[in-house]
Amino acid sequence: MMFNFSNVFVFLAMGTVFVAVTLFLGRLIRPADPNVIKMSNYECGEEPIGHSWITFNVRFYVIALIFVIFDVEVVFLVPWAVVFRSMGWIAFWDMLIFIVVLLVGFAYVWEMGDLDWIEYEEGEEEE
Repeated sequence: MMFNFSNVFVFLAMGTVFVAVTLFLGRLIRPADPNVIKMSNYECGEEPIGHSWITFNVRFYVIALIFVIFDVEVVFLVPWAVVFRSMGWIAFWDMLIFIVVLLVGFAYVWEMGDLDWIEYEEGEEEE
């Protein structure tokens, strides 16, 4: 019994030593020449303008989370497609219910306006 736990501790110790040695060797080998240009912010070749502590609109995060949720749910279609023939009609009806639930969730998010990139005020029309 103790032998099983000792394997875990040996691998944990070896992993810790490997990470520590790698970081130490990287610190020895890399050049250390900090200057203003190297320490400045870099954003896709654009010059940074303004302060870095600006607040982003929540819509960026909401749309990203909605994308991740629906993307992960669609990934569940792959294993279903692999075993579809062996499971028959039960798999078909299960996946149909799953897709209907996804579509209801998508319709709800769309109706709530969470997919609109530009938020419109009352009485304002989309162009």
